[in-house]
Amino acid sequence: MEGSKNKTSKQETKITVEKNADVIEKILAVDETAGKEKVEGKVEGKAVRKITKKKNSDADHQEESKTTSKKKTSKKAGSKKTEIDQQPTEEKETAGKKKTAKKATTEKATAKKIAEKKITELEENKIAEAKAEEKAKVEETAAKTEEKAKVEDTAAKAEEKAKVEEAAAKVEEKAKVEEAAAKKESKAKTEEKAAKKESKAETEEKAAKKESKAKTEEKAAKKESKAKTEEKAAKKEEKAKIEEKAAKKEEKAKTEEKAAKKESKAKTEEKAAKKESKVNPEENVVEKQEVEVVKEPRRSILFVGSECFPFVKTGGLADVMYALPKALLKQNCDVRVILPKYACIPWEYQEKMQYIHHFYMDLCSDGTTFYVGIMQYEMDGVIYYFIDNEGMFGYGNPYTDMSNDIPRFCLFSKAVLAALPVIGFYPEVIHCHDWQTALVPIYLRTLFHDTEVAHRAVSVMTIHNLKFQGVENMGRIRYWSGLPDLVFHEGCLKEGIDGNMLKGGITYCNKLTTVSNTYAGEIKTDFFGENLNAHIAYHHMKLCGIVNGIDTDMYNPMTDSRIAVNYDKENAIAAKKKNKLALQAELGLEQNEDKFMIAIISRLTDQKGVDLIDTIMNRMVDDFTQVVILGTGEDRFEHSFRYYEDHFRGRVCSNIMYSEERAHRIYAAADALLVPSLFEPCGLTQLIAMRYGTIPVVRETGGLKDTVEPYNEYEQRGNGFSFDAYDPEMLLKMVNYAKTVYFERRKDWDEMVIRDMEKDVSWERSAAQYRQMYDDLRS
Repeated sequence: MEGSKNKTSKQETKITVEKNADVIEKILAVDETAGKEKVEGKVEGKAVRKITKKKNSDADHQEESKTTSKKKTSKKAGSKKTEIDQQPTEEKETAGKKKTAKKATTEKATAKKIAEKKITELEENKIAEAKAEEKAKVEETAAKTEEKAKVEDTAAKAEEKAKVEEAAAKVEEKAKVEEAAAKKESKAKTEEKAAKKESKAETEEKAAKKESKAKTEEKAAKKESKAKTEEKAAKKEEKAKIEEKAAKKEEKAKTEEKAAKKESKAKTEEKAAKKESKVNPEENVVEKQEVEVVKEPRRSILFVGSECFPFVKTGGLADVMYALPKALLKQNCDVRVILPKYACIPWEYQEKMQYIHHFYMDLCSDGTTFYVGIMQYEMDGVIYYFIDNEGMFGYGNPYTDMSNDIPRFCLFSKAVLAALPVIGFYPEVIHCHDWQTALVPIYLRTLFHDTEVAHRAVSVMTIHNLKFQGVENMGRIRYWSGLPDLVFHEGCLKEGIDGNMLKGGITYCNKLTTVSNTYAGEIKTDFFGENLNAHIAYHHMKLCGIVNGIDTDMYNPMTDSRIAVNYDKENAIAAKKKNKLALQAELGLEQNEDKFMIAIISRLTDQKGVDLIDTIMNRMVDDFTQVVILGTGEDRFEHSFRYYEDHFRGRVCSNIMYSEERAHRIYAAADALLVPSLFEPCGLTQLIAMRYGTIPVVRETGGLKDTVEPYNEYEQRGNGFSFDAYDPEMLLKMVNYAKTVYFERRKDWDEMVIRDMEKDVSWERSAAQYRQMYDDLRS
């Protein structure tokens, strides 16, 4: 089409050129000079200007010659020379005319050529203009098309935005429904609690005589607990002189009261067992037992985790991975721990690691191989192995982002099983912790099912926090794990369109545990189940809860070098006041031992109930109260607590940081610790606080409910304060109640401090329960 247009344009241009040529010829024929000027004016060519200039010069010369000739003719008295010049004048004029005509013809031809050239240029310009016009039309069409595409794209985006907003609205509506359900459930719990209290009052009235007996037994049990604590202190070689003194006192007490306490102890345990059975009849909980060293048979246990104190720590998991293996050694277990060899592990430990071996392992679905090194370190009787791969673990912190963490922990999980024959250790139980190790039970029963490791070992999966599950694109997990297709279904690794590593671990493990009895029940509900409640409920037969403990050697106010004044339960009341004065001086608070000091040692997030604290802060702080905060978290809470420190200068100190040393000093100095968590699988801060005689104020959820018994002012029982509804007013009410007891019933408060310090929060009891669980799995 474009070629046809150009052809037509050329024909029209040719006709125009021919017409213009005829016109120019006629003009030149009529008037040569005018024609030349006309042609020159139209084309404005350089050649025409030169010809015209030459013509004018010749004409001037001719005119001058004529003038001279006339002058010579007029002189009739002239000489012979004049006559000779006059004779050829006519011939010269004739020759001049011929010459002029010839020049005119030449000039005409030149002008014609210039005109033709100009016309050709005009033709080419016209063709170029035609092409430019055509190009402009094409570009205009393209622009319109593009504009149309933009309009359609805008419409698509608007539609997509509308869909997103609709989805957000549905999510918000769902959240409202869940919130309403939660409130309804909370109300039901409150009513149920009221009914229980009423029933309890009737029961207590009928069993007044039995109550007296129970108090006697309880008192005997406390004395026995005291004797056990002192006995433990005596067995520690590294104890200071004050511990040796306590050991002697304990030995004397043990000799005098042993017979009387034995019978009382049996009755107390029987009653506690019956009470526990009534409270949780449906819970699959490991039965409580006395802390004792089980000598036969010896169990070999492998702990697999992503962090462990003191090598790397981001939360409570590191404390469990460190303290529980130590406690299991006393239960006649051969316990070993295996971790990734992160670059962030302090050099003081890395330089002491011993190289064991290395090999290359295929990992991905395409058979890609990776280097696996094995390092070893021994501490406190526990052997630690480290999986070394510079590309995976030689950068950053233990956890970066999911896109990087999936490859790292796929390699780690498979390398754990591949390394066991290399180090010559075939455990009876492989105990895995959280989603980072959840692929180990799957590998054990799929790719390693024909190995000696799989023939000997069973797997245990412990959930420390169900909120973190290792959810990622299904294709990435499929590629990096190299696992067979049979595990990528809704009953195992598939969660909607994504993959869920923790879900797969729950499916393939032989035993599933959580870190408290209450949390084991909570994760089967919609509110706490994090979308896995139905899956967990399906596997409920292998679920149990065992509450965590703490390392009582690390957290021991009698030997703690980080605090200002060491103490035990005998001098705790006076010593805590001295520690309070020292901390007040350190933090710039008003120095007054009678102030009620509240501690908040926590991650500053909603999960920890910090939003409740933020809501009541202005009403909680008064002239008699001081608040000390230690922790980091969400920006909004960090900014809020910095504001409170500035607003309540001398009464509030916000340490937006984390320091293990300062945490110990706060535990020793504070009167109360706030832990109003939305959910808390176990919690360690309340256990540590009790060890230092600091009274916990908690919400009744997870391990907080299992470890804190509410204060009962009528029976003088309990070791803390608790509330059930997740509500700031409930928290404020409980804080004010604690203040009332502290200022108005100080004797009751001091007795509660002693009860907290006497409470067994060590790992010994929990380790015994784990040992029993291992035995049940192997029987």
